[in-house]
Amino acid sequence: MSSPEAEALAQAGGRTETAAAVSRGAGGSWIPYASLAGLIGLWATIAAVNGDPRILPGPLEVAPLVLREAASGALIENMAVTLRRVVLAFAIAMAAGVALGLAMGRSRRLDAWLDPWLIVFLNLPALVTIVLAYLWIGLNETAAVVAVALNKIPTVTVMMREGARALDPRLDDMAAVFRMGPVARLRHVVAPQLAPYLAASARSGLSLIWKIVLVVEFLGRSNGVGFKIHLYFQLFDVGMVLAYALSFVAVMLAIEKLVLQPLERRAGRWRRA
Repeated sequence: MSSPEAEALAQAGGRTETAAAVSRGAGGSWIPYASLAGLIGLWATIAAVNGDPRILPGPLEVAPLVLREAASGALIENMAVTLRRVVLAFAIAMAAGVALGLAMGRSRRLDAWLDPWLIVFLNLPALVTIVLAYLWIGLNETAAVVAVALNKIPTVTVMMREGARALDPRLDDMAAVFRMGPVARLRHVVAPQLAPYLAASARSGLSLIWKIVLVVEFLGRSNGVGFKIHLYFQLFDVGMVLAYALSFVAVMLAIEKLVLQPLERRAGRWRRA
């Protein structure tokens, strides 16, 4: 077979595989929604079997509560406060964790010095960090955001350190041959290789941070979703606890689906090219 014919067949095969992949993706796009519907159905079934809405209200009892709180503005206001704390803590944790992880992954001496610190902070309970932050800084926004960020920085650092250790040294040699400056090397050599690690740490980081933010609000803030859950916990109002909790879970699922998952796929696309 001649070379042009072989090349044409290879291109046709590539197009066929791409079309098949697209078809598989389109055909399975309904599965996550069906899975969520099944989860809601399971919740409704268990609530119906329980038979006491004061203990476990079903979806039909919780949905009107969500709509009522949203109409009054309380739900939107408290969710906005919690989201602001999540974004601030996430930005701090990612910036510090990426810098530390990259530095430790590229320097064995620095890694030897900081690795014991990293292990300590990885195993320090979040509750201890939150309580100490409130005791040392005070019951304020700074303490809340710092406590959340400190709990996430070690996890981001570990993931980015492993990414820095996995960098291909041959690409560093290529950059040196072409006399690439630090900025160009970071942009064209280091960043593409670290992108999958960065995307993975962002996804796991966001899921962890918003949970810790709720604990921070539960313990020492006067607003936010965590504060409202604490309030209705004291009143033993399970319906309102579920209304606020599930509303915020829905927001985070939307962020995961619309923002983080596409970014992760884009970050790893170069490996499949």
